[in-house]
Amino acid sequence: MMILKKRNSDLKNIYKRTITGGLLVIIILAALWLHPVSYLLLGAVLLAGSLYEYYRLVARTGISPRRTAGFLTAGLSYILSVMVSLGKAGPSIFIVLFLPVFFIMAAELQRKNEYHLNNLAHTFFGVLYTALPFCVFPFMAFNSWGPETSAGALNFNPRYMLAFFMLSWSFDTGAYIFGSWLGKNKLQDRISPEKTWEGFFAGFIISLLTAWLISGWITWPDLTDWLIVAVIISTAGTIGDLIESMFKRNAGVKDSGSLLPGHGGVLDRFDSLIISLPLVYVFLALFG
Repeated sequence: MMILKKRNSDLKNIYKRTITGGLLVIIILAALWLHPVSYLLLGAVLLAGSLYEYYRLVARTGISPRRTAGFLTAGLSYILSVMVSLGKAGPSIFIVLFLPVFFIMAAELQRKNEYHLNNLAHTFFGVLYTALPFCVFPFMAFNSWGPETSAGALNFNPRYMLAFFMLSWSFDTGAYIFGSWLGKNKLQDRISPEKTWEGFFAGFIISLLTAWLISGWITWPDLTDWLIVAVIISTAGTIGDLIESMFKRNAGVKDSGSLLPGHGGVLDRFDSLIISLPLVYVFLALFG
């Protein structure tokens, strides 16, 4: 009876994951391709959702990050990134971020709280953890990569971000399906007992095959570089997933949120992106 109940529960969870995942894919694809504004709004929404859920996790441990100040700092960081990516400002404009950092520390002086260091540390780390990766989002579409780029022209090209999502989704899907089916050897039992080495290698192989297909669609960079991108996404994405699992375990929760049925919260679904996207951008920028 217990086995039957567990099997029914697993089937319901797979059903919810499939429906939610399908809708999420449609929304992301539409936002990426519809218009530059929808593209930028997608990045802003994912940033805000991830930071909100991170602060919620931290609050469960008894720490009180300065949420409003953190959101304002993260939002300002994203706006500045958009301006720089559009060529409306130079990188030196990021120096204005010292102002909110100063005011956050000064405002903490007014709190009657014994954990000032923890409060400040998690306020700033939350911004660093979520804002830095999503501030890469505009640069992935408004870039100066490849032979198609026109000098001095605004080059909106969401294909690279779409390719990133395709590689990430292919790895996650392969790891989940084959990990559930064949997984026996735990990847990191202490932090995330459901992840297995079998699932990781299955997802890794599928992401490599996806990279091969993408190289026929986006001819720059070449196949070798796309395979390297797949390796980065698979390995760094797994580390990002484990890091978020560590946060959840510390907070004593299973999911960071409940916005996405079958997937948890925004942070649950995009935790791998947080670590892998900046690394992919650095790699493409260096070879661009």
